[in-house]
Amino acid sequence: MAYRVYLVDDDRFLLDLYAVKFKNAGHEVSAFGGGEDLLAALRKEGAVVPDAILLDIIMPGMNGFETLETIRKEGLAKGAKIIILSNQGQDSDFEKSKELVADGYIIKASAIPSEVLTETMRIIEAGAARAEESH
Repeated sequence: MAYRVYLVDDDRFLLDLYAVKFKNAGHEVSAFGGGEDLLAALRKEGAVVPDAILLDIIMPGMNGFETLETIRKEGLAKGAKIIILSNQGQDSDFEKSKELVADGYIIKASAIPSEVLTETMRIIEAGAARAEESH
C-alpha cells in the first residue's frame, strides 16, 4: 500500500536521501526544510493529512519538539503518525517525545535509510491495525 509521508529536516542532503528511498518504495513524499514550513502546509485550507510525519529535532527557527507541540495544540494532522527522526538520543529527548505523544523515535546515526523506511511502515501499519480492531 502506498502512503503519504512528510519529511521535515533542515539537512537538504538527508531530506533528498530519505525522499528518494520512500518514493522508490512507491510512497508519496513531501519534504519540508523546517517546522514553520510544515505547519504552514498543515494549516492550509483543505490540507491533506499525511499518513506519517518524520520530524527532526535540531533545526533552526522552530525545533522539532516545538513543531510537534504546535501540531498537538492546534489539532493539526489528526491521524498522522509522528515519528521523531533525529541524531539526538538522550533520555531527555525520549521523555520529551513521549510527553508530546510521538508515535516513534528513530536515531538517524544508527539506522540506514531502508531501516527508516521499514520502521515508518511498521508504525503506520500498526496504527492502522489498531484502528481496524476498534471498529
